[in-house]
Amino acid sequence: MPQECLLAIDYGTQSVRALLFNLYGELIESARLPVEPYVSPQYGWAEQAPEYFWQMTSEACQALWTKAGAWRSTLRGVALTTQRGTVINVDRAGKALRPAIVWLDQRQTQGVKPVGGLWGLLFRLIGMRKTLAYLQAEAEANWIAKHQPEVWARTHKYLLLSGYLTYKLTGNFVDSVGCQVGYLPFDYRRQRWADRRSWQWQALPLTPEMLPDLVEVGGELGKITAEAAEATGIPAGTPLIAAAADKACEMLGCGAILPHVGHISYGTTATFNTFHRRYVEAIPMIPPYPAAVPHAYALETQISRGYWMVDWFKREFGAPELHMAAERGVTAESLLDALAAQVPPGALGLILQPYWSPSIKVPGAEAKGAVIGFGGVHTRAHLYRAILEGIAYALREAAQRAERKTGLTLREVRVSGGGSQSEQAMQITADVFGVPAVRPHLYEASGLGAAIVAAVGLGLHSNFETAVQAMTRLGRTYEPKAENHSLYSALYERVYKRLYRGVRPLYAEISRITGYPKLMG
Repeated sequence: MPQECLLAIDYGTQSVRALLFNLYGELIESARLPVEPYVSPQYGWAEQAPEYFWQMTSEACQALWTKAGAWRSTLRGVALTTQRGTVINVDRAGKALRPAIVWLDQRQTQGVKPVGGLWGLLFRLIGMRKTLAYLQAEAEANWIAKHQPEVWARTHKYLLLSGYLTYKLTGNFVDSVGCQVGYLPFDYRRQRWADRRSWQWQALPLTPEMLPDLVEVGGELGKITAEAAEATGIPAGTPLIAAAADKACEMLGCGAILPHVGHISYGTTATFNTFHRRYVEAIPMIPPYPAAVPHAYALETQISRGYWMVDWFKREFGAPELHMAAERGVTAESLLDALAAQVPPGALGLILQPYWSPSIKVPGAEAKGAVIGFGGVHTRAHLYRAILEGIAYALREAAQRAERKTGLTLREVRVSGGGSQSEQAMQITADVFGVPAVRPHLYEASGLGAAIVAAVGLGLHSNFETAVQAMTRLGRTYEPKAENHSLYSALYERVYKRLYRGVRPLYAEISRITGYPKLMG
């Protein structure tokens, strides 16, 4: 038995995992519990009881020790990574004042006072007032302050899920710099709370006192309290090391810390990231997020519905695969993969544009999807393959934008998340991008990334470069096929890139005629 091990807690959208790693990046033992992502008391809302997050975290840890209790004596530290943008209001005693608003929530706040003064003038001059208004409408803090002022008045701290779980583990109102992704007054360039003169304090109802103290990635957030030890089984006094949000930890767990190596996360939200030591915005006012390395950045583009589309297809069109999966004892996804394999690259011209949910890049009524090119030959198999290809096209567009902004050429992509388990998705990615697509050696890339941060923070590895070298390895590599890449490039350049511009005016008309999608207060 090795002398030292590390615990990574990874609370995602679909599950919570407690993962025990050694210093070689090997997964010693794990426990995974599925979670209810949210409840929806009204259309478009996504909420969850904060106590539920803590309960499931505790149960996952206890399930781990049931299988690996002997390792507790060798545990050196804990790191936490979570879903991003889920917010929780707590009072002075750390008690939640209302349900958490989960990142999937779609409510918006109308009538928020616009940013004024010199900042307001600047945003008007640079043509970004619409973007700023969208940010204010999307900010959960504005909705709570307007619709539940009594809750806002009692709020002592306004926390992300990472900060809430950190409080439950350590008793401290602190959070990692690397977890600050959301509608918060955060200075992404300097990786600290924004200066008091920043426009962000005008755009949001927050004050500095309502936010937790920030700890640099790799620093200590506190030690596991006796109360948390009883709930989780983690030994009291074990240090909790500041890691980063799930996507940043995934990138680190894939070893993608060179600018010419892209990282794709095929999760509920699909993302494309590149690692940089300097600050650069691919799209104005959309900053690079903190990386899981101190003073570094993850230049990211999101496809908000991402591999949610696979679940959507499975639910709406995948009844045969769901039935066969239950009979054969296999996953429905593996059968859908076989379905996609029946269809040639390009899906015989069926093209999907995947902006199916609002984002900063595609706000409001313009957030619609399109599928074009249907003919009598097409089946649901073609539609499924078109989903995989459409997501890859969108991420290729993000990669090209990053290349233009940084002057760097992508040589390889590392792929993690649920979609990385699909043989067809991996080959499609390689063929669309025209570079090798590589899986990490472990599926649990975000947990491994958190463990790497803990190893460096505790001095068990001297720096991130040596830790990545020791704890990450490459899995299977999918080489691009020249014929497929040529076909995909033609469809991408001549059809896909022109599709959104062509149908965008029609989306506004659809919204005006049908009322969907509408702004929700």
